[in-house]
Amino acid sequence: MNDVTLKNARLADGSIVDVKIAQGVITEISSSIKADGPVVDLKKNLLLPGLVDLHTHLREPGKENSETVLSGSKAAVHGGYTALSAMANTSPVADSAGVVEQVQRLGKLAGLCDVFPIGAVTVGLHGEQLAELSAMANSAAHVRIFSDDGKCVSDPLLMRRALEYVKSFGGVIAQHAQEPLLTKNAQMNEGIVSGKLGLTGWPAVAETSIIARDILLAEQVKSRLHICHLSTRGGVEIVRWAKSQGMSVTAEVTPHHLMLTDELVESYDPVYKVNPPLRTIDDVHALREGLADGTIDIVATDHAPHAAEDKDCEWSAAAFGMIGLETALSVTATAMIATKLMDWQSLAIRMSTKPASIGGYVNHGLIGVGAHANLVVIDTEARWKVDRTQSLSKSRNTPFHGHELTGKVTDTFFNGVHVLANSALTGNKYE
Repeated sequence: MNDVTLKNARLADGSIVDVKIAQGVITEISSSIKADGPVVDLKKNLLLPGLVDLHTHLREPGKENSETVLSGSKAAVHGGYTALSAMANTSPVADSAGVVEQVQRLGKLAGLCDVFPIGAVTVGLHGEQLAELSAMANSAAHVRIFSDDGKCVSDPLLMRRALEYVKSFGGVIAQHAQEPLLTKNAQMNEGIVSGKLGLTGWPAVAETSIIARDILLAEQVKSRLHICHLSTRGGVEIVRWAKSQGMSVTAEVTPHHLMLTDELVESYDPVYKVNPPLRTIDDVHALREGLADGTIDIVATDHAPHAAEDKDCEWSAAAFGMIGLETALSVTATAMIATKLMDWQSLAIRMSTKPASIGGYVNHGLIGVGAHANLVVIDTEARWKVDRTQSLSKSRNTPFHGHELTGKVTDTFFNGVHVLANSALTGNKYE
């Protein structure tokens, strides 16, 4: 349904309002609205703009045994997301207009949330020549974010050219900051635990060196740079310095890097194998501080589904990655709100308003008259236990199975359609 009145909605500022939606757009917000159609009673649960993810792996085309655009969209709305940004490491790689348009079409066919394709920076993600950036930007998919995520654009000349190229149409390069020569055969964070376990370490400087280099390159050409999945204290400090100098850089952190540490690798459970790796408790604290003070702009899931055979194996053979669309809101709330580092209004900015702004997703990130009704409802008092068998993703590789988390998504509205409906439709009882 596209025409509905939401009663007893609690906004992030604490006010209780009614919200009227007609033809997918918010037409009225006031303390009391006389409904002339269907009503949903939100029972004073929190109403926020729908969540926006700038970093999602949907695997289609080519790896549909792990995820499809449809299954990923189902998981997304279950987690409160109304917009996803589909990473380019599909098969074939999303390095041409044809592939990004295919991903966009699949998103529209699923119809549960907006799916915005991210284009590859280099052909085949090989890091040797630029992909068809202009063709993707001018395609029906209107791509504005480009990333070789999963691989670093390690060649500084190629990275500079990419930054120069996207500047002409207002694009942004989202860099996977990992110096490959420093991380050859790396299995986990380099530190006390890697030494104890005898696993090849992944030094923090492999991240910070690329971040520093690319910030300087972006400043040189006056282009936009976005740092994917920041994971180290040093990375936070470099981004903080760059922002203090007025440089055009944004950064994201994943929920799992806000909660989990490399000590979990002592279990040798490949569910904890991720790129970048889980770091130390000191890094976790730095990431939380950076998110709270705005150094880190957004939370992004880096939802990385894998088939069971790619995770249920020995550590060295296992794939890197974790799923996160259904737990991201609650993990972030547990890490940041339950600890009083942030409030819900700040969380809405980090998980909706700011990512929508970075991506140029004009129909997302706002609650206001005239805005598209892309909304999420949250029971902020709920505590719930993660059960991977209940996931709507095709994959089960969540590191939070069995964890008790704070805050639960109850409803999601996409363009006014109640795509996740746990609050009761009550007819016209408020007339």
